[in-house]
Formats: sequence, C-alpha cells, structure tokens
Amino acid sequence: MRSTLQFGRFNYPWRGQGARARVMGILNVTPDSFSDGGSYQTLEFALGHAEQMVKDGVDIIDIGGESTRPGAPPLSQEEELNRVMPVLYALRDLGPAISIDTYKPKVMREAIIAGVDMINDINGFREPGAIDAVRDSDCALCVMHMQSDPQRMQLAPSYADVVAEVIAFLRERVEALLTAGIDPRRICIDPGFGFGKTVEHNYALLNATARLIAELDMPLLAGLSRKSMIGAVTGKPVEQRMAGSVGGALAAVAQGALIVRVHDVAETVDALKVWQAAK
Repeated sequence: MRSTLQFGRFNYPWRGQGARARVMGILNVTPDSFSDGGSYQTLEFALGHAEQMVKDGVDIIDIGGESTRPGAPPLSQEEELNRVMPVLYALRDLGPAISIDTYKPKVMREAIIAGVDMINDINGFREPGAIDAVRDSDCALCVMHMQSDPQRMQLAPSYADVVAEVIAFLRERVEALLTAGIDPRRICIDPGFGFGKTVEHNYALLNATARLIAELDMPLLAGLSRKSMIGAVTGKPVEQRMAGSVGGALAAVAQGALIVRVHDVAETVDALKVWQAAK
C-alpha cells in the first residue's frame, strides 16, 4: 500500500505514522489573477512574499505565471517562462518545496531542469508532450480535473453525477501516467474546485474528499482558497474570504486531504496546528 508522496527533494507521508497536512502557498506572478493579480509581478516583491510565507510556516510554494480564472486568455509559453523562471531560480534554495502551476510541456521541462519539486497541471497532463516532459524526473505530479478550458469552463458546467465523473476522469489520467512508466508514488490528484463546476458541484466534491482518496488510492490536493464557492456561502468579496477559506481547508483535511493550496498561509497553518492538537 502506497503511503508516501515523492515530492522532488522531499517525501510526504500521507497516511499512517508521520502523515500530516501540508500547506501550499500561492505565489501568482501574473497581472490578472482573480485574487492577487499584479501584487507580486516583480522578482523583488515575489521573493519578499515567498520569504513571508516561509516565516508563516509554509511547506510548499506554488508559482503561477498564467491566470486560470474563468475567462482568462491563454498565455504564450515564452511569456510564461519569462515570468516564472527567474522566480523559480530565486526561490530554489529558500527551504520549502517548490511547485509550478503550468500545463505547457516546455515550461515543465525548464522547471524540472531548474529543480522544481512538483508540476501542478490544471489540464491533467493532456497537452501533447506533457507526459514525456515529466516522465524521467523525480518531481511530484498533480493531476487536476477541469471541464472545458478557462475561457469557457464556467459558462454552463453540467454533470449527471459530478463525483463519479471527476473520479472517472482522474482515474483515466492517472492510468495514462502509470502506463507511461511513471512511479505511482509521484502522483497526487486534485478535483479542481471552481474549474468547470457550480457551487453545488464544488461542495459535492468537497464532501466526497474521502471517497476520492479511497477510490483512487492517491493523496489529494485541495485548492479552494478565496474561490466563488467560499463567497457564495459567506457573501463576502474575494479580499474578505480568508476565514471561509480556512474553514474549507480544514473540511478537506478532516477527510484526508494531504495538501491545501491557500493564499492565507499563516492563518491556515495556525488552524491546522490547533486542529491537529485537538485530534
């Protein structure tokens, strides 16, 4: 039974002795991210934010160079490389694991050369050449579900059974990676909250976190920080969704999520410490 996620330079137990939830801090180097677009575009500001996340107890820093908010236009791979690679090299020896949020094979290859610990792919490694780009590395691979693409995904999301369909998609993509010879210990799954889902779909998936982990026998990453599913319940705008996001992270971890991808690192780390102590 697999119990450890190989995460580049790190190994994360995800069940049994030593298992604990890991906090992934979001570092968007984009001008148009839905939550913090433009805040950390320069290398100086990005490094400063990363250093603060380290002080706050972050385990993983996830660098994103292309906004994937609903309706976001695609970005050329050259521009994405220009945005993310200087940040990746600057953060490589900061301490935490480094992830890169990309679906482009060329960006994956360059990030692996730079020593990235995880490739976080919203497209589930479906882009031609993506699996070949990551096959021979030791970085972790996060397979996410997305219905349609960022330009159209929120126009009219529809499922007969959202949980069953997301499980089927993730199973197919995991099998594609395994067939290519990739070690299963490198793979984790992400149901893709907000990526082609209504509020009801998102909460059905959150409620099924334990089922996804059990049926796919894979560690799970939950990324729901500040998303519309939080705003729909709290009635709060993006900049006021910290408390709701922490609540969502705890709900995912309580069902077995290994990684929570968040904007509010300090608050999430503290909440998890208290939850773990009470547990």
